[in-house]
Amino acid sequence: MKDERRKELGLFLRTRRNQALRSDYGLPPVGRSRERGLRREEIAFLSGVSVTWYTWLEQGRDISPSRQVLESIARALHLSDTGLSYVLSLGGYSSALPKGPVAADAPAHVQRLLDALDPNPSYALSPDWGIAGWNRAYEALYPNIGTFDASDRNLLWLVFTDPYIRDLLPDWDVTSKRFLAEFRAETGQRLGDPDVEYQVGRLKDASPEFQESWDRYDILGFESRERQFHHPAVGVLHMEHHQVSPSDRPDLHIVVYTPAPGSDAGEQMQRLMGV
Repeated sequence: MKDERRKELGLFLRTRRNQALRSDYGLPPVGRSRERGLRREEIAFLSGVSVTWYTWLEQGRDISPSRQVLESIARALHLSDTGLSYVLSLGGYSSALPKGPVAADAPAHVQRLLDALDPNPSYALSPDWGIAGWNRAYEALYPNIGTFDASDRNLLWLVFTDPYIRDLLPDWDVTSKRFLAEFRAETGQRLGDPDVEYQVGRLKDASPEFQESWDRYDILGFESRERQFHHPAVGVLHMEHHQVSPSDRPDLHIVVYTPAPGSDAGEQMQRLMGV
């Protein structure tokens, strides 16, 4: 797993370096038209590290950079707070991972919480983004969820492979990329974990869109935000997307969709559920 994190760190740094806008650093284009991409020498200079050391980092060599070095490189690359956290997690400077295998099903008390959140569509997300539990409202919003085997009830797998979700999400192209960037940010420490590797590997085979987005190395932290769903029975629902974690199960995220302010999504969900 440590080798996978070193490789990921190197590829991430190289991708961010190649995507950096030279004008943001007061640097001229390379040649007449290359406005993006910094040289390794330039990032090494800005970070205060040797070119050789930085090159080894991008190559995924077996070295142990200090927290200060990684923070300096992150600043030089103009990374966000999420980007900094991701780099530090790949370098081993973050909280320990929860121990034990990923649970396929939410524990009983978490399922009771999901049920109590009706008629707000809600589900429990495992560390590998498997959907471990859901309530009636979520199944009314996304009826297919109950038809999949546990191995296929993975949020990323469903987003990128189920045509129903493409129809359900008017902004699928944007939302799918955001989900992937959030997944990558959350699972950096788990690279090499069989559950994560299995999901990533089969998605690369199944979805050209996933492969293209995965190769961009985008990362994003979760933010509560408004979402739209186009349900064939009730039309467009305007919802707010929230995420919390139980104190006794921090490995699980509880995802809740509530009616957006001023919308009639609450009434639409009640109609869907026959309430």
